[in-house]
Amino acid sequence: MSKEGQTPPSPIEEKDSEVEAAIEVTQLTAGSDRLPPPPVLTAEEERRLWRKVDMRLIPISTLLYLVSYLDRGNIGNAKLQGLLTQLDLTGQKYNIALTMYYLAYLLFNIPANLVLKKFRPSRWLPGIALTWGMVATLQGLVKTYPQLVGVRVCLGMAESGLAPGIYYLLTLWYPRHMLQWRFGLFWGGATFSGAFSGLLAYGVSFMSGTGGLLGWSWIFIIEGLFTIFAALIAFAVFVDLPATATFLTPEERAFVINRLKEDNGSVGEEEEFQLHHMTDALLDWKIILWCISNMAITTPMYGASLFLPTIINSLGFSAAISQLLTVPAYMMATITVVICSALSDRIMLRSPFIVGGLVLAFAGYAIEASDASIGVKYFGTFLIVIGANEAAPIIISWLGNNTVGHYKRGIGIGMQVTFGTIGGIIASNAFHVQDAPRYLSGHATVLGFIGMGIVLIPFTALAFWRGNKRRDAAQHEEEETGTRVAYTVEELKRMGERAPTFRYTL
Repeated sequence: MSKEGQTPPSPIEEKDSEVEAAIEVTQLTAGSDRLPPPPVLTAEEERRLWRKVDMRLIPISTLLYLVSYLDRGNIGNAKLQGLLTQLDLTGQKYNIALTMYYLAYLLFNIPANLVLKKFRPSRWLPGIALTWGMVATLQGLVKTYPQLVGVRVCLGMAESGLAPGIYYLLTLWYPRHMLQWRFGLFWGGATFSGAFSGLLAYGVSFMSGTGGLLGWSWIFIIEGLFTIFAALIAFAVFVDLPATATFLTPEERAFVINRLKEDNGSVGEEEEFQLHHMTDALLDWKIILWCISNMAITTPMYGASLFLPTIINSLGFSAAISQLLTVPAYMMATITVVICSALSDRIMLRSPFIVGGLVLAFAGYAIEASDASIGVKYFGTFLIVIGANEAAPIIISWLGNNTVGHYKRGIGIGMQVTFGTIGGIIASNAFHVQDAPRYLSGHATVLGFIGMGIVLIPFTALAFWRGNKRRDAAQHEEEETGTRVAYTVEELKRMGERAPTFRYTL
C-alpha cells in the first residue's frame, strides 16, 4: 500500500489498468466462455435488457414464492375447516405443529444458500419446490397428530432453501438500487397468497365431505398440487447466473456483469468461498442488527398469516366468512408492497419505508388488543397485514444493498431469514385458544417486538449516515491535499463494504 499524488497515469499504467479490468471480467465470468468487452448501451437499450432479464427471473420467482407461502400458511385456513377436531389438536398441539415447521426451516436455510451456486439455481430451486409440493399434498392425507408434525417438519426442510435462495440470486443479477422494485414484485406473490388462500379456502369449504375428506384436507391437497405444477414450469424457465445466461447475448452478459462490478465499488467483489466469509458475516454488527430487526418484522407478519382467520372468526363471523374477510387486507397489502418498493428504489432509501411499515403494524395490533368495536378491529387487521408485509422485503434488500461479497451476502441473507423464522416460532406460540377473543398476551408479545424494530432501524440508518459522512470527508481531504491511499484490487475486494469507495444505502 503506498501514497500517491494526482499525477496523470503513463500510457503503460493506462494499459495495465485495461488489462486489470479485462482480468476482472474474466474472474466474474468464471466457468463460461470468454466474453467480449461490455458494450455502451443507450438508456432505452439498457431498459430493454433489464426487461429481458426481468421476464426470465421475476414471474417464476414470484410464482414459486406465492405457492411457498400458500403451503406454509394455509394451515391457518385449515384450522377453521375441521383440522382441530378431526386430529384432536387439543391444548398446545396446534401451536407445536406450527413450531416444528419453523424449527426445520431455521436449521436448513443457511446450508441451502451455501450450496445454491454449486447446484445451479435453475435445478436447485425448482427441485426443492417439487419436493415440498409433494409433501404439502400428502399433508392433506394425515390422520393423526404425530403424522401432522412429521409432515410439517419435512415441509419446513424442503421450503427452507427457496426464500433466501431467490433473495440471494436476485442480488447476483441486479445493481443495488434496482433491487427493491424486483424484491417488491417477488414479495407481492407472498402477500397475494394471503388473499388467494382466503378465497380458495372459502371455495373449498363447500367441498367438505367430498371423497370422504373434510375441507381442511382439500385445502392442503389442492394447493399442494398447484405447487407441483408451478415447480414443473420452473424447471423449464429458471436461469442460473449472468455469466452462463444463454438467453442473453455475450455482449449483454458482459454488460450485466460489468454493471454489477461497478455497482459494488471500483473492483467488484469476492466470489470464491473462503472460511473468513462465514466469520465475517457472523461477527458483523450490521448483519446482527438486520437479523434482529427482521425478527421484529416477521413476528407480526406470521402472527397475521397464521392466526388472522382465527382472530376475525373471534369477532363473531362464521368460519367461511372469516376466510373471505382475510382477502381485502392482503389485496391492499400487495398493492402497497409494489408501490413502496418502486418508491424505495427511486429515492434510494430503505429505512423510512421499514419504519413506516412497523408503525402501521404497531397501530393495528394495538387496536386488536383494545376493546374497540368490530368495525374498528377489522380495520386494524388491514394495518397489520399492510404494515408487516410492506416492511418485510425491504429489510432483506437493505442487507443485500450493504453487504459486499457473494458468499458473505449469501450467508448474511441466510442468517436474516433464520432470525425471521424465529419470529415465526414466536408467533406460533403467542396466540392461545384460551385467550380469545382479545388475545392480550399474544398481541402484547408482538407489540414488544415491533417496538424493538422501531428503535433499531433508525439506529442502524444513523450509523450508516455517519459512516458515509466520514468517508466523504476523507475523500475530500485526499482531493484537497492531492494524496490518496492506493489499494490493490484484492485489498479492496477483501474490505467489501468497508472499502473507502463504498457508500451505504440508508
